Amino acid sequence: MSELGAERFAELHIDHVRRAFGDHVALRDMDLTIKGGEFVALLGPSGCGKSTALNCLAGLLPLTGGAIFLDGKRIDQLPPERRGFGMVFQNYALFPHMSVRRNIGFGLSMRKVPRTERIRRVAEALRLVQLEAHAHKFPAQLSGGQQQRVAIARAIVLEPRLVLMDEPLSNLDAALRLEMRTEIRRLHQTLGLTTVYVTHDQEEALALADRLVVLREGEVQQVGSPEEVYAHPANRYVAGFMGYRNMIPVAVHAAHGDSVTVRADGLELVGANRDDLPAGHDAVAAVRPEDFSVAGADVENTIPATVEIVEYHGREQVVEARLSGGLALHVRTTSRLAPGDEVRLAVPPERVLVFAAEGSS
Repeated sequence: MSELGAERFAELHIDHVRRAFGDHVALRDMDLTIKGGEFVALLGPSGCGKSTALNCLAGLLPLTGGAIFLDGKRIDQLPPERRGFGMVFQNYALFPHMSVRRNIGFGLSMRKVPRTERIRRVAEALRLVQLEAHAHKFPAQLSGGQQQRVAIARAIVLEPRLVLMDEPLSNLDAALRLEMRTEIRRLHQTLGLTTVYVTHDQEEALALADRLVVLREGEVQQVGSPEEVYAHPANRYVAGFMGYRNMIPVAVHAAHGDSVTVRADGLELVGANRDDLPAGHDAVAAVRPEDFSVAGADVENTIPATVEIVEYHGREQVVEARLSGGLALHVRTTSRLAPGDEVRLAVPPERVLVFAAEGSS
C-alpha cells in the first residue's frame, strides 16, 4: 500500500450551480452530490459545460449562482489554494526549466513542507507513476505519456481531498490512452482518491468512472452508473452520445405498455417505448451498430437494406447499409458481407429504443 494517501471527506455537494459569460449560460442549475472515494466523469461534447463545471470546482471561475459545499462547509468563496484540490490539465502545464523531480515537488515547496518530508513524498509519487529512472530529466526529454504521468504525480503528491482532471488523455495516441487510462484508475484505487474527470470520450468514461454525468448545453441530462447510462439512456441525446449511432425516423403505429410498434418506408419494428408515445406520434428508433445481426427472411423485427461500404476490423466488419428510402445504417457484424449484398438486419425489440422526435411534444 502506498505511503501517500488522500484526505477523505464524506461528500461534496454542488448546489444548483450556475455560470454565465454575459448572456451565454455555460452551466445551468447543476445539482450533484459526490461521495468521498468516488470516480465521477463529466461527459459530453465540446461546449456542453463540463470544463466550466470543473473550473468552478477548482476555484478558477467564480459562480454566477448556487454554491459548493464540502462536508457541509461552503467552499466556493475560497481561493483555489485553500480548497485542497489537485488539478491535472489537458496540456500537462509542466515547468520546462525544472526536472521531473522538481516539477513534482513544486507544490510541496510552495506549501513549505519540510525538506525530508518533501523528498519522501516525491520519491513515493515517482514510484507510483513509474518514473524513478526519469527523475533527473526535463519535460522536453519525455514522451507525452511520461509528461502526463508527471502532471498526475504533481497532483497526487499534495495528497489532495479531490483530484480534478480535465481531458488528461486527449493529447495522447490511442495506445498510450489505453495505458494511461489503466494507470489513472489504479492510482485512484490505490490512493483512495476522489476524482472528477472531464472527457468527451464515452468509452473512456465507461471504463473509468463509478458514475457518469452527461451534460448538454450546460444542463445535466442523466446521472448514473456506467451500466445505467449505457443500457438505459434517459433521452435520445444521451442515447446518441452513448453509442446509439442509428437514429431511424419513424411513426408510432401502435403502443402497448412499455412496448411500441413503429413504421417507416419499408420497415416495421417493435421496440421499447422510452417516452410513453401514443399512436400517430413522430419518433426515432435508436439502435447501436453492434445490436444488428444478419438474419434470414423468416426472422421478425428486421430491416431490409443494401450493403454499400464494408470496412475490415479483424473479427468484425463495420458496414454502412442503405434503406430503400435512402437512410444509411451503421452495423458491426461478424458476418462477411460485400458491397451490393441485399440483407435483412435483425435487432431484438429490447435493443430498439423509441424516443420522441426532436421538436415534437
